[in-house]
Amino acid sequence: MLIGGIAKATGTKVNTIRFYEDIGLMPEAARTAAGQRTYKEQDVERLSFIRHARKLGFSIDETRSLLSVKARPYQSCDEAGDIAMRHLRAVDERISQLQALRSELRSVVAACTGGEVSECKIIETLSRNPAASSAGR
Repeated sequence: MLIGGIAKATGTKVNTIRFYEDIGLMPEAARTAAGQRTYKEQDVERLSFIRHARKLGFSIDETRSLLSVKARPYQSCDEAGDIAMRHLRAVDERISQLQALRSELRSVVAACTGGEVSECKIIETLSRNPAASSAGR
């Protein structure tokens, strides 16, 4: 299968596949006599694994670690669980931060009463120095 085929089979852009090869997430592809990259079914499976991990928000380093765990099928899966648990905690933290952001944005939007920009509460709020207001906390 050529690079266009694996790209289509996995929903991955060709440039992304090349990037994954460059950084070692994907093995360097075999080449035809004409120099075109060729892939096997195991490459499709590996790229699908990478894509799924990335869609779940795992970083490239986390994905690399998960691939390393996957390569040792008879070892304990504790390492994979640890990686996933750390990632879940990071996701929970981001969700918490986003909820606080949403709350603040709702307050800013609710303060808007229309009128002229010189009286706009949204512009006024955004113009404040956030470092100065959080320095006293």
